[in-house]
Amino acid sequence: MDHYQQHPSAIVDDGARIGPGTRIWHFAHVCAGACIGRRVSLGQNVFVGNKVVIGDDCKIQNNVSVYDNVTLEEGVFCGPSMVFTNVYNPRSLIPRKDEYRDTVVKRGATLGANCTIVCGVTIGEFAFVGAGAVVNHDVPAYALVVGVPARQVGWMSEYGEQLDLPLAGDGVATCAHTGARYVLGGGRLEKREAKRA
Repeated sequence: MDHYQQHPSAIVDDGARIGPGTRIWHFAHVCAGACIGRRVSLGQNVFVGNKVVIGDDCKIQNNVSVYDNVTLEEGVFCGPSMVFTNVYNPRSLIPRKDEYRDTVVKRGATLGANCTIVCGVTIGEFAFVGAGAVVNHDVPAYALVVGVPARQVGWMSEYGEQLDLPLAGDGVATCAHTGARYVLGGGRLEKREAKRA
């Protein structure tokens, strides 16, 4: 266990795979089948289910439950008290464990505080889900979505700043912090490396 840090109040079930440099804080519970990458931070009162994959450098803030069939790729940020689900139409009296839907959050995406991710969706790379949003459909890479239900209101850079681009059509924007160029076309945004002097 010395390759990762675990608070004495946290529970890590035998069999869980946890990468070096990971920190598991107060009252967290990691189930036996979980696979957690390197340098991950699991905040206070975080739950990680059996059929969960968490990539390197993810940050899971306090009071987040990552349920079965959720995959977080590298560098995902889960804000405080945000919610994942894994059954679309739950009933206490009807077992539906064989109906779990997969949820995938791609590399670098941000899930804001208190947002809800309804199961069965894919959140694209470096997408940004605003605080309190309810996501019930796929979110494109780099998209900024807010509201209930979530709707796209803009585009975000990898640095985490809104880009001056239209929602649709064509356009080009440059990140003021990194110099990277973002090209919009055909409803998709793509990053181009900064030009060298």
